[in-house]
Amino acid sequence: MAVHDDVVPRNFRRPLMDLKPLISLLAIVNPLAIVPFFIHYTQGFSDEQKRQTVRTAAVSTFLVISGCALLGLQVLDFFNISLASFQVGGGMLLLISAINMLNARPAEDKPNSETLEAGAEKAAMGNSIAVVPLTIPLLTGPAAMSTVVIYANQAHTIWQHVVLLGYGLVLAVAVWICFSLAEPISRVLGKTGINVMTRLMGLILAALAVEVMAVGLQKLFPILTTRYPPL
Repeated sequence: MAVHDDVVPRNFRRPLMDLKPLISLLAIVNPLAIVPFFIHYTQGFSDEQKRQTVRTAAVSTFLVISGCALLGLQVLDFFNISLASFQVGGGMLLLISAINMLNARPAEDKPNSETLEAGAEKAAMGNSIAVVPLTIPLLTGPAAMSTVVIYANQAHTIWQHVVLLGYGLVLAVAVWICFSLAEPISRVLGKTGINVMTRLMGLILAALAVEVMAVGLQKLFPILTTRYPPL
């Protein structure tokens, strides 16, 4: 029996997720913008300590993305939060992150003096600063987490969930490469080059943020999708 296209859900007609989740996450995580902070936190570290910090940051990034992709929706259900509300709130976070990036700041909150001192104290105590503050909140803060949860809701097949986890692996590799080459990247691009790339990614992220909020608002207020005949 033939199956009409209008009966088949959109997500089943499109076996592979598009690249929007990856583009959004790359723009938010933006490991290039975190390179200066990595250099700051690892001052005085031996080469082996730096390599260990890079590995831990990359693995932690993958674990955070994977955890949000697999358990994020269950957390929303537990707190009885609708996805539409989460899309609007998450879209606002994305827009704030985009505005920060357009002002040449990292996608997540820029560490203040207290954060820097806390990181230095942890390093002095022998604890890894790869998880806090490098991974959380600099690399994978609230904006990145909410983005993963929003796109996880669009993954209706096992393969689509695998693809989303694969995006997390791509992010981990990007973090590993950028941090491993932190000093050469900082010398080649300089602050100006990093700021230019951050602004470009911020512009892309702003457009994606508006789209995410629009979808959520249409679900909360269906009247927004009503089309009136021309006068």
